[in-house]
Amino acid sequence: MGKNKNLWIEKVAISSALGIAGALGTIWLGRMAFKKGTNSFLKRLMVDKYPENLWEFVSASRKFGLQTIVETNLRTQEGKMIKRPLGSPKKLPNLNNVMFNFAQLHTLPTDEGIMPDTTVTIGPCAKKPLLLKMPIMIAPMAYGLSLSEKAKVALAKGSALAGIATNTGEGPFLPSERQAADKLILQYNRGKWSKSKEVLQAVDMIELYFGQGATGGVGHYIENKEIDWLVRQRMGLKWGEEGVIHATLPEVGMHRQGLKNLIEELKEITGGVPIGGKIAAGKNLERDLEILAEAQADFITVAGAEAGARNAPPILEDDFGLPLFWALCRANTFLDKHNLKDKISLVVAGGLAAPGDFLKAIALGADAVYIGSIALFAMSHTQVLKALPWEPPPEIVFFKGKYQHKLKIEKSAQNLHKFLTSCQEEMQEGIRALGKTSISQINKEDLFALDPLTAETAGILMGNLGE
Repeated sequence: MGKNKNLWIEKVAISSALGIAGALGTIWLGRMAFKKGTNSFLKRLMVDKYPENLWEFVSASRKFGLQTIVETNLRTQEGKMIKRPLGSPKKLPNLNNVMFNFAQLHTLPTDEGIMPDTTVTIGPCAKKPLLLKMPIMIAPMAYGLSLSEKAKVALAKGSALAGIATNTGEGPFLPSERQAADKLILQYNRGKWSKSKEVLQAVDMIELYFGQGATGGVGHYIENKEIDWLVRQRMGLKWGEEGVIHATLPEVGMHRQGLKNLIEELKEITGGVPIGGKIAAGKNLERDLEILAEAQADFITVAGAEAGARNAPPILEDDFGLPLFWALCRANTFLDKHNLKDKISLVVAGGLAAPGDFLKAIALGADAVYIGSIALFAMSHTQVLKALPWEPPPEIVFFKGKYQHKLKIEKSAQNLHKFLTSCQEEMQEGIRALGKTSISQINKEDLFALDPLTAETAGILMGNLGE
């Protein structure tokens, strides 16, 4: 018995030794192969002439950028206009060079036991103003043309949990989204769908869609392959009929009186919910604002060039429009100059992602902000791992996305709610740090700039000068 046991131990020891030796040998061979391959590659970089040298790609990419090289190949492959989701990668003048003051001795900070008020009202002169628990709304992202039904319902549920509003986008009206949302904004599109009396009376605010930061007011045709039979049915399109998003709002036409008539009509149909318009910020921003103000809009949404879209040509995302920071400052100046601050709410959109961004926008004159892309990131959270690494994260939320069927609605709604709650708490901390008790008390006096252009644009002091 003892002899057999010793033989078994010897066999185990020999097997273990051989296993260890094999593993070490594999590691050694792997290291040698890696070293040989690496040395060969590095030697080529050191000795090959430039036309044959792989470093030429690095040099070219530093000159043009990987973004340009990739998009050049996409244009070459298809021979058609390409469309890029989620906005431009360009870095534009933004809120980073705006900073908040600290209250300490001259102005005392607010006691830690006080919970600052973050509620806001959109459309204060409307019969039925829109009340929000915080100055954040979910941006218009269209069902069927951009997001899946699951994604839209999750956004609606998350917004309801947080006490804010979500926007339908320019797609067809979605009953499940209405049911899930506490406060629903209808984007009155430039097509012909979602405009029945029943739909108009089912929402809490209406936003006339003239343009947005990623595409301006460019009209386009919805290709048949982009939508399925259910979306087509909900849009009221016959089989084979093209969906048309006109360059201008058909009900308004070419005259200012048409806009005023439409706003009056919608106010009457809805019983007085806020009616406003959304525009992309451009050089003639004040003239656009003047037309909306004359038409007695309850609110105005101004979208900066940082805005994104499901499918937008890079030329419109990269080379058109005003940065949000400049647009916000100009819009606020216009409303203040014409004594409209207490009559018309200002909503801004485009690239806003963090609580500091939101609070700075409020201090510079906005009443509320829209969040789009960052809301999708928050909502999908770890669920994007279902798409990665073989597909990009948006495939979990996009309509016809390869993994959109795997999105869990309740989990997504909770994710969004947690993100919004976190943002609210951070903004409340910022309000306390300023020595204030309500977000309505935040203004430009609480800010200073890090550079002269920012100071001049916002009408605030430079930080290096003091008072």
